[in-house]
Amino acid sequence: MGPADVEAVWRIESARIVAALTRFTGDFGLAEDAAQEAVAEALVSWPQAAPASPVGWLMATARRRAIDTIRRRAALRDRYALLATDDEVAEVAVDDTDPDRIDDDVLKLMFISCHPVLSPEARVALTLRVVGGLSSEEIARAFLVSVPTVQARITRGKKTIAAAGVPFELPPAAERKQRLGGVLSVLYVIFSEGSTATSGDRLVRPDVAYEAIRLARTLAALQPAEPEVHGLLALFELTAARFPARTAPDGAPILLEDQDRRRWDFSAIRRGLAALAQASPRGLGPYGLQAAIAAVHASAPSVAETDWDRIVLLYEALGRVAPSPVVELNRAVAVAMASGPAAGLAIVDELVVTDRLPGSHLVPTVRGELLTRLGRRPEARAELELAARLCTNERERSVLLGKAAALG
Repeated sequence: MGPADVEAVWRIESARIVAALTRFTGDFGLAEDAAQEAVAEALVSWPQAAPASPVGWLMATARRRAIDTIRRRAALRDRYALLATDDEVAEVAVDDTDPDRIDDDVLKLMFISCHPVLSPEARVALTLRVVGGLSSEEIARAFLVSVPTVQARITRGKKTIAAAGVPFELPPAAERKQRLGGVLSVLYVIFSEGSTATSGDRLVRPDVAYEAIRLARTLAALQPAEPEVHGLLALFELTAARFPARTAPDGAPILLEDQDRRRWDFSAIRRGLAALAQASPRGLGPYGLQAAIAAVHASAPSVAETDWDRIVLLYEALGRVAPSPVVELNRAVAVAMASGPAAGLAIVDELVVTDRLPGSHLVPTVRGELLTRLGRRPEARAELELAARLCTNERERSVLLGKAAALG
């Protein structure tokens, strides 16, 4: 077994391993460190002698590393003595433990990684590292930051959790809904960065987006009665279904009206619609409503034949349950498609007057498009050039500059 095999096992089983170790040691940071040490040892050992049970080998090795660390902590000798007494029980492989308990452990791990005491950046880094199994290098590439920055976020996050005394347990029922919202928001941030990168020379980072989908599927399996979990998964699947048609072979963006819809992933659309159906009977929340909008696009044969009136209604509903300037901007686009660019421009102008999205390239982008449709070319060009200056994604910027030049 080579490094690729170690990576594959770790990517699939990391959450279960770290979760079981956290339950075993009672120390989230120690569990994650011990698991990483086990992976490092596997990279050396497995090519020479492949274990019969790779997951069991990683668990047993990580547990030994955890016990060694506790032994070295003089202040915790009593605790080590207790663990050492149970050493034989501790050597049971993950595969031999209660699967329901393991699932419960993974859910606890998600809640810890997304705990509100952590900064948003630490939540994302810890979730990808501990629950997703990504390396610091992979996270750094995904978010275009340095490896030391990612490592610092992870280290600070683990220290914050230890200092706050965050227990390895599910939140009480009274606060679980609220805390679940935090988990969903972290997954949403990860997917959003993958589906439309905020910076760099790539419009889409599918590897990041698909990792968010994998985590959302795990969460949906662990929380099958939560409609917003299914709504989020539906949104991810339906959005990712358009990935194959969103960029040209050279990476250049392809706008929705120009996409070859035959290239959309119809398996992902079916999965998304199925997840949306699971969310719908219990009432759609913010993620479910966004998924419903994506479903309208997915079922339309073209932009012109899209049910824009329904999309407007869905954005109005979304604006009531989760008001935000981005939702209002998207509603303006839908209104422009349903009722004409002048109607949409009025909504955008209100956003400009109230300055609700300062520094964002999105407002001048939409305003430039609507002014173009109204034939106000000089104003449209100025807006598109402003949008290009504000945009930090090189691919998007090139499209904006091209549109501005075409108006010259």
